[in-house]
Amino acid sequence: MNRCGMTAMPAAGRAAKLTDIWKSYGPVPVLKGVSLSLEPGEVHALLGGNGAGKSSLMKIMAGLIAANSGAVEINGRALAHASPAAAQELGLYLVPQEAHILPNQTVLENVCLGLAASPRKLRPQVMALVAELSVSLDLDAQAATLEIAERQIVEILRGLLRQARVLILDEPTSALTPFEVKALFACLRKLQGQGVGIFFISHKLREIRDICGTISVLRDGVIVLSGALDGFSDAEIIEAMSRVQSGDEGLRAPATRARGLAGPAKLQIERLGGEGFRDISLEVRAGEILGLAGVVGAGRTELAETVFGLRPQSSGSVRLDGEELTGRSPRRCVDRGLVYLPEDRQQHGLFLEAPLYWNASSYLVHRLPFFLRPGAERKAFDGFRDRLGIKCTGPGQEARRLSGGNQQKVLLAKCLTVNPKVLILDEPTRGVDVAARNDIYRLIQSLAETGVAVLLISSDFDEIVQLSDRVHVMAFGRSSGELTQTLSVDAIAHLAFGSAEAHHA
Repeated sequence: MNRCGMTAMPAAGRAAKLTDIWKSYGPVPVLKGVSLSLEPGEVHALLGGNGAGKSSLMKIMAGLIAANSGAVEINGRALAHASPAAAQELGLYLVPQEAHILPNQTVLENVCLGLAASPRKLRPQVMALVAELSVSLDLDAQAATLEIAERQIVEILRGLLRQARVLILDEPTSALTPFEVKALFACLRKLQGQGVGIFFISHKLREIRDICGTISVLRDGVIVLSGALDGFSDAEIIEAMSRVQSGDEGLRAPATRARGLAGPAKLQIERLGGEGFRDISLEVRAGEILGLAGVVGAGRTELAETVFGLRPQSSGSVRLDGEELTGRSPRRCVDRGLVYLPEDRQQHGLFLEAPLYWNASSYLVHRLPFFLRPGAERKAFDGFRDRLGIKCTGPGQEARRLSGGNQQKVLLAKCLTVNPKVLILDEPTRGVDVAARNDIYRLIQSLAETGVAVLLISSDFDEIVQLSDRVHVMAFGRSSGELTQTLSVDAIAHLAFGSAEAHHA
């Protein structure tokens, strides 16, 4: 057995093959005769805009849903019927973007879930996997305490422990820091060398070029580009995804706003302490985007949730417009104009079974008279639908039926319905495609231009540099520095990983 817990065994023929896959939901086809193959040891990038059909294609291969027609082969054997157990038996494991975790079980029990051997017997193998991925993971901790990045690692460990010869990674780095991405890619390269085939779904072209050798682009349920990755430029890939020229305004990164035009302080955090952090002081001014950077475990989300009244504070103070906010609760914060977009949209942001109009107005539902709610909510949603470019069948559609990018836009609409003075955004572009990401960038910048104070939390340091006027960095639950002039990925990373030297601009 190798260091990643995988038994090295030769793969016969192709690792995976899909032939003429068709899939429709009602009268609407989402996959139209897709054929795709994966060789042993190949890392194959799969791109496409939200709603292009990527998730449906991978779910068919993983046995989660059945195709209307077509054939799926894994390691040379046919997937005879749609069943995750059957796909895993053939040697395929899907690592989903939203990790499936049993919160009351331990981390070890979650990793070993469904296996015949006991967690106690499998513990040495799991510990070896944890060491290989270079992650800090307490196997005896309750899974409910895990951050999003740690939940993603648990899913990856599940696949490796099951000796998968084909891995499907759906946005595996969306909530990982650069250090964690580097560690993950190191393990993927080892698996690649052992003949494991990997489908890699991502919207981050830089990472795709770092780890992938081949690429396929889906658009409207059809493969529109496929081949060796080094044979295509970024512009060609983006054009294939979007149907518009790469120079079009819709695909350009937003122009950098003029810095240094911020107004008076709106949010002041003074020596604040709470669960996972202590002694944090920062302020966000009207019209300013303050980036809050750090690695997973630095305490950024805990700080945001404490400011918003979701967690108790142990020390310090929070002021809004110069007035201290004591006895904070989410409702009181929202009523005062302090709004929080949570990191995990599915668990903490949206009501997935509820209609879109109800989700968009849920922050202010207590303000609407009962008899006015349905009409007022639908009208408000229609306005945000046009403003944010939300793709849906109508305001009554359930949130769970939207793609990840459109779910994120609905969550943003929920925050904007209350006309916030201060907006705390926790990983606002996690798991969204290139076009939706740029839509969200433009929205964030336009909000700042209208005087909203924005606190932007992101694990993507490029995103922090691109959008922020200043950057405050946290490490190990403490402030490690603030950058005001020299905003660069290297400077942020230096502070975020707890270097002894300081980078202060």
